[in-house]
Amino acid sequence: MTKPEPTPPPNFIRAIIEEDLRTGKFGGRVITRFPPEPNGYLHIGHAKSICLNFGLAADYHGYCNFRFDDTNPSKEDIEYVESIQADVRWLGFDWDDRLYYASDYFEQLYAWAEKLIQDGKAYVDELSPEEIREYRGTLTEPGRESPWRNRPVAENLDLFRRMRAGEFPEGSLTLRAKIDMASPNLNLRDPVMYRIKYAPHHRTGTTWCIYPMYDWAHGQCDSIEGITHSICTMEYEDHRALYDWYLDQLGIYHPQQIEFARLNLSHTVLSKRRLIQLVQEGHVNGWDDPRMPTLAGMRRRGYPPAAIRTFCERIGVGKRENLVDMALLEFCVREELNKWAPRVMGVLRPLKVIIENYPEGQVEELEAINNPEDPQAGSRPLPFSRELYIERDDFMEDPPKKFYRLAPGREVRLRYAFFLKCEQVIKDSATGEVVELRCTYDPATRGGQAPDGRQVKATIHWVSAAQAIPAEVRLYDRLFTHHHPAATEDFKAHLNPHSLEVIYPAWLEPSLAGAASGSHYQLERLGYFCVDPDSRTDRLVLNRSVTLRDAWAKLQEVEKQGKRS
Repeated sequence: MTKPEPTPPPNFIRAIIEEDLRTGKFGGRVITRFPPEPNGYLHIGHAKSICLNFGLAADYHGYCNFRFDDTNPSKEDIEYVESIQADVRWLGFDWDDRLYYASDYFEQLYAWAEKLIQDGKAYVDELSPEEIREYRGTLTEPGRESPWRNRPVAENLDLFRRMRAGEFPEGSLTLRAKIDMASPNLNLRDPVMYRIKYAPHHRTGTTWCIYPMYDWAHGQCDSIEGITHSICTMEYEDHRALYDWYLDQLGIYHPQQIEFARLNLSHTVLSKRRLIQLVQEGHVNGWDDPRMPTLAGMRRRGYPPAAIRTFCERIGVGKRENLVDMALLEFCVREELNKWAPRVMGVLRPLKVIIENYPEGQVEELEAINNPEDPQAGSRPLPFSRELYIERDDFMEDPPKKFYRLAPGREVRLRYAFFLKCEQVIKDSATGEVVELRCTYDPATRGGQAPDGRQVKATIHWVSAAQAIPAEVRLYDRLFTHHHPAATEDFKAHLNPHSLEVIYPAWLEPSLAGAASGSHYQLERLGYFCVDPDSRTDRLVLNRSVTLRDAWAKLQEVEKQGKRS
């Protein structure tokens, strides 16, 4: 029997679409779009928009256009175009043949601008950007009209055509819509439509030296493509009246704009401007640094795309902005990796163990389960020998009451192996540091069970020293110490100086030799890890994706207990 697909959670956007379908608005069509600007890498906030737009189109048997809003060549680059396409595909979505660019429509946008000029609804202005801001007024004071607002139509048309021909210096003239300088909506106070910019465009080269503002291109591009539901974040709500005005004045097809709350994630920043600062000022190692909230960074860290899609579904869609705890995203990553990531053993901070009653030179193979959550994953051989490495934290010479792991005279279970008892502690004579443990094992406890029924209170992981492979392990923590750095006066003041710890050498079981870049593993008791592209044949590099600690589940339990009390 085929398992039914889960029903997507309801939200106000789905309610609007379903009502439109019921009434036959847009002829029963659902066409959405994802319109990134190619001036940076996509981040987790964009993932919410990608999942929403592509997901809605799929659920209602429509389609989603993928359109680059490439209207500002001075900040755009083909690197960003390629990275954005790679991220959308990695996240699990495809646009088939529906890849578009705002630059595809530059000629049509120009023609429409001329129409507004001819209709007396746009004019060429000579005010500087600073003067335009000054003349604009404030929320409590109306703006002032530009001295050039009432130029004759013929003069405006001539100047605009000469702007296109490259006759004027950059920044000397703009084309502005003639709307209402006293409007309570500042976006309607004669907004700029075109500016002169002598910058080569990544697609059109030097064909153009005037470029449309985003607000001028946005609604018209949606109209050209026949978008039915133009889904934007809440900061564009006040712009909707301007988009409507443009469409109404031109008398062209009118999409329906719907706004939703953008994603705010704790312990990070999602402003593209601030992310660029982090990269350019060297606070991180590029856009794909695993500490970054970019999709490229999350992919390198080992976040599975399915986990990000689940996260975007769980946070929901609403009108009110809130701060989502990073722990929920980590929970989704942990939940996904737990299903299929192979279990292996590795030791990050090794402490040598010599098993004195194990034959010298002997190596035997034990059987280890690859994933207890997946019966089809099978098992693997695990070498065992006289000399092992265990985690330094798994031994204490003078343990407190609730420490159940290895200590002098105490017995523990080695995972998949035998009971082990500490007999002697060897220390560095100069520093007093413990450097080696002399132990004995019970050969009758192979597989971790004692035939006489005795029990131990702890199981620890280990690797056989002779067969273990060295690895560089990168332990990542949150990039910021403050839960909401974007809301602080200086977000960079809260950068976490301990957001990256590099350990070398850590020691891993030999099954990881030659592990492919991007492979995922759970290092038992240590967390989930991903093989980094920096890995070489002689040096494996692992990034820790998430720890095994489930902070989100603990937060939920605390909340439940609070409600019960």
